[in-house]
Amino acid sequence: MKITVFGTGYVGLVTGACLADVGHEVVCVDIDPAKIDKLKQGVIPIYEPGIEDVVKRCVAEGTLNFTTSAEEGVAHGVLQFIAVGTPPDEDGAADLQYVVAVARTIGQHMSDYKVVIDKSTVPVGTAEKVQAAIAQELEKRGTQLDFDVCSNPEFLKEGSALEDFTKGARIIVGTDSDQVRDLMRECYSPYMRNHDKLMFMDVRAAEFTKYAANAMLATKISFMNEMSQLAERLGVDIEHVREGIGSDPRIGYHFIYPGAGYGGSCFPKDVQALARTAKTIGYHPELLLAVENVNLRQKETLFAKINKAFDGDLAGKTIAVWGLSFKPNTDDMREAPSRTLMESLWAAGAKVKAYDPEAMEECQRIYGNREDLMFCGTRNEAVKGADALVICTEWKAFRTVDFKWLKEQLNFSIIVDGRNLYNPDDAKAAGFLYYAVARGDSIASPVQ
Repeated sequence: MKITVFGTGYVGLVTGACLADVGHEVVCVDIDPAKIDKLKQGVIPIYEPGIEDVVKRCVAEGTLNFTTSAEEGVAHGVLQFIAVGTPPDEDGAADLQYVVAVARTIGQHMSDYKVVIDKSTVPVGTAEKVQAAIAQELEKRGTQLDFDVCSNPEFLKEGSALEDFTKGARIIVGTDSDQVRDLMRECYSPYMRNHDKLMFMDVRAAEFTKYAANAMLATKISFMNEMSQLAERLGVDIEHVREGIGSDPRIGYHFIYPGAGYGGSCFPKDVQALARTAKTIGYHPELLLAVENVNLRQKETLFAKINKAFDGDLAGKTIAVWGLSFKPNTDDMREAPSRTLMESLWAAGAKVKAYDPEAMEECQRIYGNREDLMFCGTRNEAVKGADALVICTEWKAFRTVDFKWLKEQLNFSIIVDGRNLYNPDDAKAAGFLYYAVARGDSIASPVQ
């Protein structure tokens, strides 16, 4: 099939590359000339395991092309995916200006039947706005052309997006058109050789399903973080609780790891957007608001623990930070717990020595050059001469450590483990003041 994808960000590039990799002829459109030039040269603007190889292979085979020409993109595909950003407005609502702009562009240039597919995460009712925008442009041209708009939400996790796209549990399409059903089935047929993953429903249900899914996962995380707060105060090891409730198949082990709070481009934005939608229809979304509030509070726990360790005197201290991205296998720092931690450390007069396998360039882009922020080439370099260590991200490189060696590197034997990577008994036996998330505070006293 001939397919066009508007947007070469995270969703657009993964969608375009994966569809091209199974033989479809895909053109990706973006308004940024520099970005398109780099993509043509095989320079990938995002970090996602495996994406570079797929893009280079498909470009070499001629199944994937990039352009800044909207006219070329509209002319190319019968399927027109809209995969541009939907950033939050000041009130938390999804900003649809880029989605609507693409819809208008399609209406301005189309000359035959198109299926316009909302791939971006968009609130209920967006397909109707896209439909209206295209119809208005056709009316301006004095042209009557058939077209359909459907919803096909993405369910991609950063760090495993290629597998999620190609081996995901379901492919949801919101439409009431038999023609769209046939075309979307043809589009996704390479991924259904094992079994039929397509789920058809009405457009509004498909739009809502995406938000409901992310809100449910965010709720599980915030619930467990709420339990961790109770467990700390009750002297309960939350890991035992996690294992106990996760063994119940009705609950499961996914998304019940206590930690420093969720971040990234999806959960914070989508929970806020769904809450905003609820308010616009006169409903007070108590649970959604609580999920967000618990998450914001949880992000403050890392600083609270390191501040406690130094008895409130962090001025002049140097803190090693392992992990900057909001999760492993990405360079994304949007809403990352590390940002809350570092900004609080700086406000308290402390310095940061940071290491992350992928996100240091992004961190420098966000914060620029600062005297109180030092980037280190390895995890070892970050802890050498630092006063304490805080772990923000569960990268594999941090999952094991030689406590004897670590004690020799740090000025004070202090670890704040925001991801519960280590056994508290081992850390304490090595003489560390070890603060994890509801795993029992250390036997030692704060530094005097």
